[in-house]
Amino acid sequence: KTDLMTNMVMEFPDVQGVMGMHYARLDGEPEVVALAQNEQYMPRFAGDSLPSSQISMCVALADKIDSLVGIFGIGQTPKGDKDPFALRRASIGVLRIIVENSLPLDLVELVEASIITFEDKIKTNGLSDNVVDFVLARFKAWYAEQGVPSEVVQAVAVNRPTRPADFAARVEAVKAFNTLESAEALAAANKRVANILAKNPIDISKPLDKSLLTEAAEIYLVDNLEAIESSVEPLLAISNYKDTLTHLAELREPIDSFFDNVMVMDKNEAIKLNRLSLLARLRGLFLSCADISVLN
Repeated sequence: KTDLMTNMVMEFPDVQGVMGMHYARLDGEPEVVALAQNEQYMPRFAGDSLPSSQISMCVALADKIDSLVGIFGIGQTPKGDKDPFALRRASIGVLRIIVENSLPLDLVELVEASIITFEDKIKTNGLSDNVVDFVLARFKAWYAEQGVPSEVVQAVAVNRPTRPADFAARVEAVKAFNTLESAEALAAANKRVANILAKNPIDISKPLDKSLLTEAAEIYLVDNLEAIESSVEPLLAISNYKDTLTHLAELREPIDSFFDNVMVMDKNEAIKLNRLSLLARLRGLFLSCADISVLN
């Protein structure tokens, strides 16, 4: 950033980085280093090009993350429409660089690495979560510009995936799921399940007791659930959320049949708890991708 001290950049601030690139070339620096002097500022605005090399990407990400951490760390967070340090733009830049290059980076790791470099110069209480949440919140505006419904982004945000590339993969999966014929019914069923479990918290680690399954519809649901679990396990292992949700859509009929024919809140406490465990297992499987209960 030494070009910021030159008369040229002081006279024409918009050429920051550009002049640094030319000065570096004249000084005999390798081209990839000279290029990074300029590309550290990319993307400068919406729709701008991204850094072209891995070195440029690294410097651009470090610059933007350090700005976010440092400004948040001294309590100068954006308020309302006021964003004097352009932290929203920096956040969008971080997301674009990571997502559009499919980089397997975790925002938590990046932010915490940056916090360490500031030592005792900033207040760190809750800082990591605040910065990460601020950056993740920019996904809503980014996808809104692409015409993606806000509830699709919200369905993913519920799980708070902190790897932007993973977040984006989940959004694309929910977008595809939302076009399926069974999407509306499954979203409604998930909402019903979520409401039941909210009123009747259950230990999700408690295994299902198959000996307590008495109704044909609940046995039908369990059989289909176990089959789907086996088929999506390898898909989830490689973060293939799109095909996972496509498989989960096959549960529409068993779920509808369950709610049409089975009383969850049975008078027998053991049977009731077992059915709640079944619903918790079902909801957990959907949540492995997103919370589709928020879809309209």
